[in-house]
Amino acid sequence: MFLTISTTGDSGRPATDLGFLLHKHPERAQRFSTAQGTAHVFYPEATEERCTAALLLEVDPVALVRRGKGKGRGGAPDSALAQYVNDRPYAASSLLAVALAGVFSSALKGQCQARPELPARLLPLRIVVPALPARGGPALVERLFAPLGWKVTAQPVVLDENFPQWGDSRYVSLTLEGESTLAEALRQLYVLLPVLDDAKHYWVAADEVDKLLRHGEGWLENHPEHRLITNRFLTRRWSLTRDALERLALARLAEADDTEAGELDNAVDERADTEDKPLPLAVRRREAILAALRASGAARVLDLGCGQGQLVGELLKDVRFTEIVGVDVSVRALKEAARRLRPERMGERQAARVRLLQGSLAYTDRRLAGYDAAVLSEVIEHLDLPRLPALEYAVFGAARPRTVIVTTPNVEYNVRWESLPAGHVRHSDHRFEWTRQEFRDWAGEVAQRHGYAVEFTPVGPEDPEVGPPTQMAVFTQQRTSTGKEADAA
Repeated sequence: MFLTISTTGDSGRPATDLGFLLHKHPERAQRFSTAQGTAHVFYPEATEERCTAALLLEVDPVALVRRGKGKGRGGAPDSALAQYVNDRPYAASSLLAVALAGVFSSALKGQCQARPELPARLLPLRIVVPALPARGGPALVERLFAPLGWKVTAQPVVLDENFPQWGDSRYVSLTLEGESTLAEALRQLYVLLPVLDDAKHYWVAADEVDKLLRHGEGWLENHPEHRLITNRFLTRRWSLTRDALERLALARLAEADDTEAGELDNAVDERADTEDKPLPLAVRRREAILAALRASGAARVLDLGCGQGQLVGELLKDVRFTEIVGVDVSVRALKEAARRLRPERMGERQAARVRLLQGSLAYTDRRLAGYDAAVLSEVIEHLDLPRLPALEYAVFGAARPRTVIVTTPNVEYNVRWESLPAGHVRHSDHRFEWTRQEFRDWAGEVAQRHGYAVEFTPVGPEDPEVGPPTQMAVFTQQRTSTGKEADAA
């Protein structure tokens, strides 16, 4: 199987920089052993104007059968002859994806020690895969690559040129053209090649979810076909697919941080506060949350779905909060939070007050037990409604902080936004937005089930007809007559 990556250069950037990014010298042909054969890397052309790197993977059918017994959905067929005579040595598949990850591992990670500025540079790329199995045809190839910014040419390969009446095969000759970082392009190929083949040559285990999310970070969570991609990449193993989809849904919270999700909020504030200096709704939310936390007497606080760490930063400014833990499913969001907070520049005592943890709110987590308070700020509306009970139990049933603060949009207020089309939610990732009564009903049921009392507070300018733009519920754990905390129902 065969793949080429080409780029062009200009007066300030020679095309041969591709050699630095791939960590493979254009003047040398190299070979690498893989579990199923041998990978060759060479450069058909390498000038300052144009450079092409080629990856040729020679697959040993015998080794593939011996190593692949009983593994995956996409190994060789079970019949005796078909195990050795099949398309695996010729058609791009998970074999090529694994070879990409092994041979170009530094490029895939976006690392270049010799020229550290290169990995972040957008390059004009042309990627050619001459034989790509596409279960779904050229239309599916277009649906998978076009949303990522590629110009896609997927030419069907006929079954037999001598018998055109037989029609097209399930293979296409794929050409992708566009601007991208090399690392992003390689990560997309790593995920989408086996997705189009709809098969893998190895057994898919739980660690495959981490591989998918790692290589899909930054593009998969918002891809219109993310469900199909996830399902096929994990070979339709429903338990793994469900886990990945939940983590992708929560990862989108990083995209809906206070800056992005608050654009409409800020527009409302500017219209509502014409006489005074506008105060963004995102700031009002944090102020309301901080006031509720101070009133509760909490010292050890969880920020669940912390995103890029805005609330964590505000909590650090108040010395009464002695331990602050930010939790988010997105590693990228946590890295941004760490960059924002700069714990390495804090004093030892200050740095000891804060931790950032990666974790899913849809699962119980022993690390979150025993805290005074937990905050879910603009989080619940990003979950599919059927998953809310899992979050409810993880927070109110398992972690059981003394105080829980939840904020969410008030959908009734949306009519006050001229820039928001009727019937639309405030952010594309919101799975729902509740009326005040719907939020009160949900919060009341949660409080009753888990032994909490709940009070409601408006956040932002309150309209006499439709209420405030944000609604906040403060849950307080009830105590029995003996002074002990009530057990969850």
